[in-house]
Amino acid sequence: MTRGGKPKRASPSEDSRQRTIRTRMSTSRAYFDELYRNNDDPWRYRTSGYERRKRELVLASLPREQYASGFEPACSNGELSALLARRCARLRICDISEEAVASARERLADAPHVTIEQRAVPDDWPADERFDLIVISELAYYLSPESTAALAQRAWASLADDGAVVACHWRHPFEGKLQSADDAHATFHAIFGGTRVVRHEEADFFLDVWSKDGRSVAEREGIA
Repeated sequence: MTRGGKPKRASPSEDSRQRTIRTRMSTSRAYFDELYRNNDDPWRYRTSGYERRKRELVLASLPREQYASGFEPACSNGELSALLARRCARLRICDISEEAVASARERLADAPHVTIEQRAVPDDWPADERFDLIVISELAYYLSPESTAALAQRAWASLADDGAVVACHWRHPFEGKLQSADDAHATFHAIFGGTRVVRHEEADFFLDVWSKDGRSVAEREGIA
């Protein structure tokens, strides 16, 4: 993303042998590998006060304290993943970039309950598991609207009956952005059936949470 000295997103240079998903993304696997090869924290997740505060808001928005099985696609170098790992008995994370996956493995070396894989979603969505927490952060604007719809459909299909999906996306323009955060979250909301229980809007980002059973935190605790 282009903000605060963060790197610009370049357009992909694909060939016909690469997977279908990468023709529907604004940037390629090779681009992200090169990005992380040059800097294992290209968006200053470890040092930025903005990023730290945003992670805290994501964690505060979770409807439950603990989860049985979580999934975070596009995990980057694992800074948010490390915090989600404290809330999930099992956590599965992935990234399109081999270099990002290597950084995440180093960051989460002391978390044996976390599975870290190289995957490109939505095409490589793990269909072999159901999750009660799915966190989609800073991903959808790289995807076409069609791929975002596919991502939402696969997330909802793999979500447990009492599960939640969290989405958080940067709102400002940057090179390589295929759609706005507003449009991506509107797609999520349409596919998730209007079950949104958290809506946090700032000038910089959107943070939404959808609950499959539609219950708020107070309803879950029996106080509403």
